[in-house]
Amino acid sequence: MDDRVAHSPDEVRRQAADCADLAALDSAVSGCRACPRLVAWREQVARTRRAAYADEEYWGRPVPGFGPDGASITVVGLAPAAHGGNRTGRVFTGDRSGDWLFAALYRAGLANQPTSVSAVDGLALRGLRVAAAVRCAPPANKPTPAERDTCRPWLERELMILLPALRVVVVLGGFGWTALWPALAGCGVPVPKPRPVFRHGAEVALGGLTVLGCYHVSQQNTFTGRLTEPMLDAIFGRALALSDAS
Repeated sequence: MDDRVAHSPDEVRRQAADCADLAALDSAVSGCRACPRLVAWREQVARTRRAAYADEEYWGRPVPGFGPDGASITVVGLAPAAHGGNRTGRVFTGDRSGDWLFAALYRAGLANQPTSVSAVDGLALRGLRVAAAVRCAPPANKPTPAERDTCRPWLERELMILLPALRVVVVLGGFGWTALWPALAGCGVPVPKPRPVFRHGAEVALGGLTVLGCYHVSQQNTFTGRLTEPMLDAIFGRALALSDAS
């Protein structure tokens, strides 16, 4: 067994704690095999592929965060899409959710281009990093609570590394909202009790850090009009205002 690959929750915790910077963390995340159901699913999808991408080589591994060191804003989503991040190797890249997210980041001046189609398309983020509560594509886009908890040390360590500059966390959806609070607590951030309830536009001040709730950019929300472009733009406008004011 390769001791550089996490095969259990205990190994995830140990490896995450050993990561001194984001480069080391991203490398460790991409080799994780701690959740058997997720490993089997992501690799099955990568082998069988969708017809539209039959000629592409899928990433088929956990997807690390994306964005610069020293980011003052972090976006936390749910998990990679089977034919999005699991295909391209970059979070929110190559799917409809990413189309919405990166277009909004571009409009806010947080990205150099409005699209994210591959890991080598030239996209760069400005003062913002994007991550997910669970790093592997899950069947039916539904990780289990146990998988969420096993993956938590990766998010916790990512936040810990970012904390000196971090001012705002934008959480996309209730799943990420639930995953965030214990991760913040693990970083030593004092979190409210009881935990705040998720809603779109929720704003929770934690000293020098603010958590903002936003409906997820899933097609279920964007196609139905539950989440609109002005609603999403307002969230990132508020995030920018908070990060600039700090």
